[in-house]
Amino acid sequence: MSKVLITGVAGFIGSHLAEALLKEGKTVIGIDNFDAFYAREIKENNLSHFKNHPQFSFYEVDIRDQKDFNKIKSKNIETVIHLAAKAGVRPSIEDPNGYLKTNIEGTQNVLDWMNKNNIKNLLFASSSSVYGNNKKTPFTEKDIVDFPISPYAYTKKACELLIHTFHHLYDINVLCLRFFTVYGPRQRPDLAIHKFTKLIHEGKSIVMYGDGSTSRDYTYVADTVEGILKSLDLIENSEQKMYEVVNLGNNTPVKLNELIRLLEETIGKKVKIEQIEMQPGDVECTYADISKATQLLKYNPQTDMKTGLQQFNDWYKTINE
Repeated sequence: MSKVLITGVAGFIGSHLAEALLKEGKTVIGIDNFDAFYAREIKENNLSHFKNHPQFSFYEVDIRDQKDFNKIKSKNIETVIHLAAKAGVRPSIEDPNGYLKTNIEGTQNVLDWMNKNNIKNLLFASSSSVYGNNKKTPFTEKDIVDFPISPYAYTKKACELLIHTFHHLYDINVLCLRFFTVYGPRQRPDLAIHKFTKLIHEGKSIVMYGDGSTSRDYTYVADTVEGILKSLDLIENSEQKMYEVVNLGNNTPVKLNELIRLLEETIGKKVKIEQIEMQPGDVECTYADISKATQLLKYNPQTDMKTGLQQFNDWYKTINE
């Protein structure tokens, strides 16, 4: 079985992915720097689900520091799954340099390390944010993405370009996976579903940006992980060199008003809403065309919003009892 390295393994998606890979019998090396964006305790708890697995090893590594990569035993690593990044649209407006250093320079360091160690397969976590306020829906991988509206978005677009350069120069096989608003158990505490669930349970009002008509293509984490696993299978078994960009979404946008209604229904409590203006950098809609993923990966998301929110709420209650 192959050996895989996951950057950002202690995060929301990374921890679910590591568990799934270990269940498949793969050897997993994980790195994370426990960025202070949210509490280290949360990431340590994510790791606790599999950190003692005999086929898992962990290194505390900061991708911004080239010397940190010397900690990693790279022998027989077949694929890197690069999830590590500074996340969040609004925080990127406040700290664009931090996002440039982690997301672009950090990715450069990952690529340099891969090239040095002759690792030829890369799955990269890109983002639906690269589409900006694209008026054509659903978003397809052929759409022009030259108009990002946040520093976070432009770092993800820049990484796709940077990675293509390494594909061209050094024959690295690449799948850039554009994630669409992933949610589910272990979701980061700064994201809407987690924040809203917490506030509703506590009987507090929630802040709604805009009139509630904005929409997101929410994708349950198990479906995203399944897409990554299928991508891994493709890249490790293909005989042809590849660079592909693929949407991993749910193909079913949900408006903010509807999300709040579904959360009220799931939790069994009414919510007070404080409405304020839309924030800079926020897009009006995300909507994934997943036909390429369906054709290339046999990707087929299974989790509807109501089921996914119930799973998230069940998890939230468990960790807060």
